[in-house]
Amino acid sequence: MSQNAPDPLIVADRTFHSRLLVGTGKYKDMDETRAAIAASGAEIVTIAVRRTNIGQNAGEPNILDVLPPDRYTYLPNTAGCYDVKTAVRTCKLARELLDGHDLVKLEVLGDEKTLFPDVIATLRAAEELIADGFRIMVYTNDDPIVARELEAMGCVAVMPLAAPIGSGLGIRNKLNIRTIVENAGVPVLVDAGVGTASDAAIAMELGCDGVLMNTAIAAAKDPVLMASAMRKAIEAGREAFLAGRMPARRFASASSPLDGLFFD
Repeated sequence: MSQNAPDPLIVADRTFHSRLLVGTGKYKDMDETRAAIAASGAEIVTIAVRRTNIGQNAGEPNILDVLPPDRYTYLPNTAGCYDVKTAVRTCKLARELLDGHDLVKLEVLGDEKTLFPDVIATLRAAEELIADGFRIMVYTNDDPIVARELEAMGCVAVMPLAAPIGSGLGIRNKLNIRTIVENAGVPVLVDAGVGTASDAAIAMELGCDGVLMNTAIAAAKDPVLMASAMRKAIEAGREAFLAGRMPARRFASASSPLDGLFFD
């Protein structure tokens, strides 16, 4: 693919130009939220329905006023949900508040310390929500078998963690992420664990379709500058993947060919 050829991210039949998805939490105020997300170039923004006001709390600052829905695609998520019932109810609340919006990010957590997903509960919640007409982008562990099952159920994107949520540890299991990518028929987006721009680039070089992050930007000393760095890293990593890296070699190989040289 040439440098100037279109390379869109397609999720649930919708086309996006940015492969960076960003969260809206943890910023110091609404102005920083607005500036950082604008600098990221993201078109999809996640909102934790249980923690963010999208109209359910009258008289409080509304994220919709800061990030207008005509500019951004909202991805309500079920952050903080530890059981199927709560996750399903949260998605239904988001659909009601956002006038029938059906694209959601499902996460059902299994442990308060690690925030690892409860895979069994995630599968059950996904099944119920898909039957109710939701289009599910699903947070899961980095198990290729679980990823395959979630796709088979009808999830529109699979989002394996790179490391625990908010840890900033980077891609801890490249082999599993690559295996998920190689076997997927839906977009695969790394979700959780990115700490800096090089982590985002690595995820894209592995062939991921995108990366979702929040803490890596919001917790940086300069969130707006980090958002800009992440934008460039995603673009560079994607281009490197499409370009196809050279084979890794154990020993040196001359940069210039020796054939045809004249020697004394």
